[in-house]
Amino acid sequence: MLKPVRWKTFIRDFLVIQIGFALFGLSIALTIRANLGTGTWSVFEVALADITGLSVGTITVIVGFTVLIAALLLREKVGWGTLGNILSIGPWLDLCLRIIPSVENQIVMQSIMLLGGVLTQGIASAIYIGVDAGAGPRDSLMLALHRTTKLSLRMARGSVEVAVFLAGWLLGGPAGIGTLVFALLIGPAVQWAFKAFNVRPHREMEEAQAEIEGTVK
Repeated sequence: MLKPVRWKTFIRDFLVIQIGFALFGLSIALTIRANLGTGTWSVFEVALADITGLSVGTITVIVGFTVLIAALLLREKVGWGTLGNILSIGPWLDLCLRIIPSVENQIVMQSIMLLGGVLTQGIASAIYIGVDAGAGPRDSLMLALHRTTKLSLRMARGSVEVAVFLAGWLLGGPAGIGTLVFALLIGPAVQWAFKAFNVRPHREMEEAQAEIEGTVK
């Protein structure tokens, strides 16, 4: 269930993927500090952080491992990048949260931070997916559910996102207008970044992206 490691390019791939993970952590931190509402998973993870007293980055790591275990139990193939995703994004997120101040009652600056977070996450996704070292744990779970339940990729992704959002919202996570904005813009941001960086994700992720965008019949 493990993707083979390309040892000849491993050092380069590792450095590149870490840039992607750092930018991903920055993107989440920007949406959190904007205080307009975060992405679906961040709503859930911030809620858990508030309840447990752990940092958001630590919760991100714990949730990532939990999702990975679920994907592995469903016999989904993962790579070293999947583990790197879990171990790296959380610490980068905590670092960025320590650096970036929280902004309130400044709608222009908050909007810039939110939109900047969406754009940055699109770029980050293109960078780390472009390395082709394994999908992130959440995408791996989506693919596993699609394969084992025969649900469409859109339904598999949507059902997980809705369940996570509802859990986070009920736990008091930072849902808001920014959550809706994030949901509407993250797809176009990732698509633009793929084109800008000439990224060709591996076949499963390419099909998943296409169906989520409504191009797979």
